[in-house]
Amino acid sequence: MARPRDLLDVTTIYHEPAVPDYPRGREILDRFPEAERIVVPSHWNIPSLHGNAGSVEDWVRIKRSTLVLGVKKGLAMRPNGRSAHFIAPSTSNGCAMACAYCYVPRRKGFANPISLFVNVEAVAAAIARHAARQGHLSEPDTIDPALWVYDLGENGDLSVDAMVSETVRDLVALFRDIPNAKASFATKAVNRDLLAYDPQGKTRIRFSLMPERIARIVDVRTAPIPERIAAIDDFVAAGYEVHVNFSPVILYEGWEADWSALFAAIDGAIGPAARAQLKAEIILLTHNADLHAVNLGWHPKAEDLLWRPDIQEAKVSEGGGANLRYRTGWKGQWLARFKALLAERMPYCTVRYAF
Repeated sequence: MARPRDLLDVTTIYHEPAVPDYPRGREILDRFPEAERIVVPSHWNIPSLHGNAGSVEDWVRIKRSTLVLGVKKGLAMRPNGRSAHFIAPSTSNGCAMACAYCYVPRRKGFANPISLFVNVEAVAAAIARHAARQGHLSEPDTIDPALWVYDLGENGDLSVDAMVSETVRDLVALFRDIPNAKASFATKAVNRDLLAYDPQGKTRIRFSLMPERIARIVDVRTAPIPERIAAIDDFVAAGYEVHVNFSPVILYEGWEADWSALFAAIDGAIGPAARAQLKAEIILLTHNADLHAVNLGWHPKAEDLLWRPDIQEAKVSEGGGANLRYRTGWKGQWLARFKALLAERMPYCTVRYAF
């Protein structure tokens, strides 16, 4: 497992021609003065990076040493209805981590290092305009009792992005001043610099958790599960709303005992303030045939857990991908069992949604 400070050692920066025209672009370039700079027409089309489903040695090396900078083109908000009301335009894409089940590499090449977008002011202005048009949340729902929630980190991990630029700090400050909305993002890293961002309850951070022995296999280059759990109280004290994201739930012989132990570990580690506001999301694993084929080349032990056709069924995704999900009917029973275990160990932890 890697800690945030060990994740990056940037030696190469690919960037679109316009990046130095933006203050955030210059800030990031100046942060890595020794890095080689390579101008590319588009952050989406870098042949030496994208489509690289090669050895894990190259994959992880690229994630550690390479950064991509671009300008965000689309600024539309997408309705969500599960984790958030809206998916905000991403200020990043890709990740320094290499979780074996991650869906993002399917779209942009399997190495998929961090891409940061430097037109942060445009993204922030679009979010503020959109929130202003919404008015007040008319009634409480499963997403939030009072505010519109915008997911900021659909395609990356903002805790790691915050090591590279001030964008995450800027976004936390933005939502601090938007009266009818809050930010939300999930993370598998613990970056304690975020404790100084003063969110004032307007940013929800969702720590992704799973049983530790499984995370050691599939959560490649992430913060250890005990470190994530230990951060919960500190982030609550710093003014964040902190939820837990039980994702992905991977089914295998003995999963109930492992998850019960995880719930007991969380319960034993958090204090009254965290318990009073803690809620959870539960997301069962969805796997992908192409990713399965790649993983067999570098991490077959993970595939022993992830690829279970005996209890999974094929389902074509909206994007046309050949996915495997746990079988209909059985999935409902397993979810019910999971919720019962959670209620037994952590009765104060409301399930916001399960999928």
